[in-house]
Amino acid sequence: MTDHYDARETRDPAQREAELFARLPDVLRRAMAAPAYAERLKGVDPATITSRAALARLPVLRKSELPALHKAAPPFGGFVVGPPGSFARLFTSPGPIFEPEAAQVDGWRGARALFAAGFRPGDVVLNTFSYHLTPGGFIFDTSARALGCAVIPAGPGNTEQQFELIEAYRPIGYSGTPDFLKILLDAAASARRDVSSIKRALVSGAAFPKSLQEEIKSRGIEACQAFGTADLGMVAFETGARDGMVVSEDLILEIVRPGTGDPVTPGDVGEIVVTSLDLHHPWIRLALGDLTAALPGISPCGRTNMRIKGWMGRADQTTKVKGMFVRPEQIAEIGKRHPELGRLRLVVTRSGETDLMTLKAEAAAASEALQHELAATLRSVTKLGGNVELVGAGALPNDGKVISDERS
Repeated sequence: MTDHYDARETRDPAQREAELFARLPDVLRRAMAAPAYAERLKGVDPATITSRAALARLPVLRKSELPALHKAAPPFGGFVVGPPGSFARLFTSPGPIFEPEAAQVDGWRGARALFAAGFRPGDVVLNTFSYHLTPGGFIFDTSARALGCAVIPAGPGNTEQQFELIEAYRPIGYSGTPDFLKILLDAAASARRDVSSIKRALVSGAAFPKSLQEEIKSRGIEACQAFGTADLGMVAFETGARDGMVVSEDLILEIVRPGTGDPVTPGDVGEIVVTSLDLHHPWIRLALGDLTAALPGISPCGRTNMRIKGWMGRADQTTKVKGMFVRPEQIAEIGKRHPELGRLRLVVTRSGETDLMTLKAEAAAASEALQHELAATLRSVTKLGGNVELVGAGALPNDGKVISDERS
């Protein structure tokens, strides 16, 4: 039995990179046929965007912006070429954000994630993601069917009826949240129902802490995690190596400093930004609001694409201080005005009934003058006064956090 979905997964990384950026200009041309991208990328010559450095000069589109953009120009904010009727299915996610599904095989790019988790053609899969209005159920359903699996479209809930289906069809695979898998297993044990056919799982949509991983494994199920979004489908997935998540093919994934579009130093934690090479519905530098860090080298499983540590928190750390919003973009602006500094972190606390801000800044050469300059910059950028604490280089955690709200 082969260990890889196809030969693309194990090709030379330089070959993959060259192919991605050879395809990117055509994807940009397709995107710029949509009015919103035409406006955002005005003056950009797609033929010149053939490297990561060139891509990093394009503006990011923040997922948090999409609800307002979709409301202003329904249904897709002007980012999609073609009317709603040109797509196969039409969904919504909280916001609301409206998502179309293109009529193509494995359009969500999930088959290889299922394969990496041990699913194989001919398997029966119990899919418990919701099929109601949101795309989660269909992402995993169409991916499993593209792999050659039969799918039980169970959705979440109705455990008694699910036991009947499991005992009749004997599914070997499960897809859904890790939480519902535990609920299902606990309910089956309590009701003395046989769900022992389930041997592997691909879970997503909720935290999967070590304790729950160990419990699921103790019940005879090998479970891998996947990271995806309703907009993009599968972004990255865990493999049998259990060493980070491998980025899906046909995506360019960047990790940038929160509040900016600037790539971080390799290994630093930052926000995930994705460019998809899907001509049916391209995304150009979509900032997801999720934090991660890249892992060095290639996976022990032999897959050679970029690896990430997985989900490490939210990048949108906007908070309100004394009635005014303070945003990661503002902390990034302070860093631009003081390039001699390392990492920055704004710590928000409370004393009695008063909000307090302290800007912690890594400085190789601390001085009282620099402290005063930073305090003035902090006030200029945020319109709020705050303290400044200079710390040594490398003293702040590498966790992607630029605003830490520590008010109880």
